[in-house]
Amino acid sequence: MPLYLASLNSGSNGNCYYISDGHDAVLIDAGISCRETERRMMRLGLPLRNVRAIFITHEHTDHTRGAEVLSGKHGIPVYVTESTYRHSRMNLDPDVVRSFTAGKPVEIGGLRVNPFPKMHDASEPHSFTVTANGLTAGVFTDIGSACRHVEHHLGQCHAAFLEANYDEEMLETGHYPIHLKRRIRGNEGHLSNDQSLALFNTHRSPGLELLVLSHLSAENNRPQLVHDLFSKHAGGTRIVVASRYEESEVFCVDPANPGPYPKTPLPGFSWELPLFSAD
Repeated sequence: MPLYLASLNSGSNGNCYYISDGHDAVLIDAGISCRETERRMMRLGLPLRNVRAIFITHEHTDHTRGAEVLSGKHGIPVYVTESTYRHSRMNLDPDVVRSFTAGKPVEIGGLRVNPFPKMHDASEPHSFTVTANGLTAGVFTDIGSACRHVEHHLGQCHAAFLEANYDEEMLETGHYPIHLKRRIRGNEGHLSNDQSLALFNTHRSPGLELLVLSHLSAENNRPQLVHDLFSKHAGGTRIVVASRYEESEVFCVDPANPGPYPKTPLPGFSWELPLFSAD
């Protein structure tokens, strides 16, 4: 069976990534509002009732903004480290809070979610891979520099959301103050297009079908620029750029039948079910 994934939003205005085996699903981060998450999933034909858990990478609000309402309204457990929760603005029902430990996979239905540490300016930042049916997808964003954990896990992926935050020349000549430029370029900031490309070229899996370039800066990058850069080195990998304004299509990762997932509901979805409120 294949793996399905989508970006519901990607950027400093909010991050939320969907990964599913067609039955069970998880969200990696919930950085857009509950209402917007509902609307975007409905447009894609993705039932929220199949979302078994939300995993939080770190406490910055563009990754946590919608978690409290989304979890409370739909009864979805939130997996977050103690330090990340303490430093966040979330006020979750204690009954839905779950912890995780780097290197110890969490079983969510048919999915295995594997957390691992990364370098970012947060209290206890992690990224995740999700494995089902022998296929693995990973979320690799908000990374100042690619440590061995990131390199290793990217090398296991059949699909990946990979940060390409900024073009180095655009950042250097742009209007950001010096301290912010240093923060973005630092070892606990974000990956540039060139750093991300080097990681892709050196550590991608031979089976990497899909690369979704993610968390692009609105001021210091351009979607066409980064798409063109990676396309020159793509080989057999499909290159897509995630939007900071709208959801992506639902991608289907299936070595036996590669290509985009058709725009019809996933198994078990009914347009007649009252999955979402009207507000």
